[in-house]
Amino acid sequence: MSFVQWLPFITTAIIFVFAVLVFRRYAQRGGLHSLVWGIGLTMYGIGTLAEALLAITYSPVILHAWYLFGALLTPAWLGQGTVYLLVRRKNVVNTLLVILIIATVIATLKVFSLPTNDALYKIGVPVSSQYKDVMSRDSFTVVLLSAFALYGTVTLVGGALYSAYIFLRKRIMPQRVLGNVFIAIGGLSPALGGTLTARGLGDYLFASELIGAVLIFIGFRLAATQQPVPAPPAPAQAAPAA
Repeated sequence: MSFVQWLPFITTAIIFVFAVLVFRRYAQRGGLHSLVWGIGLTMYGIGTLAEALLAITYSPVILHAWYLFGALLTPAWLGQGTVYLLVRRKNVVNTLLVILIIATVIATLKVFSLPTNDALYKIGVPVSSQYKDVMSRDSFTVVLLSAFALYGTVTLVGGALYSAYIFLRKRIMPQRVLGNVFIAIGGLSPALGGTLTARGLGDYLFASELIGAVLIFIGFRLAATQQPVPAPPAPAQAAPAA
C-alpha cells in the first residue's frame, strides 16, 4: 500500500476519536446538537473506513456503505446538528430531523439495492475514481445525492459561517468565530476533493477528507470552548473610622 492509501485509515481514526468525545459531551451535558453531531461523525467514520478497506479488498456491501455514508448522509447529519444548535424553534428542527430520518431510510434502501458489476472493480485504484463504472446509478439516486449534498452544505457550512458572523458582529467569543470558520472550511474540503476526483484526480479525495476531518475537529473544539468569565472585582475596603 502506498502512503496515500493509508490516509483514509488515519482519517477514520481521527473521526472515531472525535465522535467518542462528542458522544461523551452529550452524556455529560446533554444537548441534541451533540447527539446528532455524534451520529454524523460516526457516519463520516464509516464512510472513510469503507473507503480505506476498498483500497485493499472489495465487497459490494462495503462499496454500498461507502457511497451511502461517504457520499450521501454525512454532510446532512452534521448539518442537522448545526441546525439544532442555531434554531431555537424546536418544532421546526424536530420536523427537519424526522424528514432527515425518513430520507435516510429511503436512501439506505435505495443505495443497497443498486446493482454492481463486481468484475470491473480494480483493487488499488481509488474507489472514488471507479465507482461509477462498477455501481449502476439511476436518476433517483442522483436526485438523492444532490438533495443530501445541498442540505448538508447549507446547514453545515452556511450555519458555521452564520455563527461566525454573529459572534464577530457582537465582538464576543473570538475563539468561536475562528472555530466556525474552521468548520466551514473543513466542510468544504471533501467537496473540493470530490471536484478533483471528477477530473480524474481521485487520490486528492483522501487528502481532502483528512484535512476536512482535522479542520472540523479543531473547529468544534474551539466553538465548544466556553468564554472565560472574569472574576468580579473585590469589594472596596471600608475606610477605618477616625
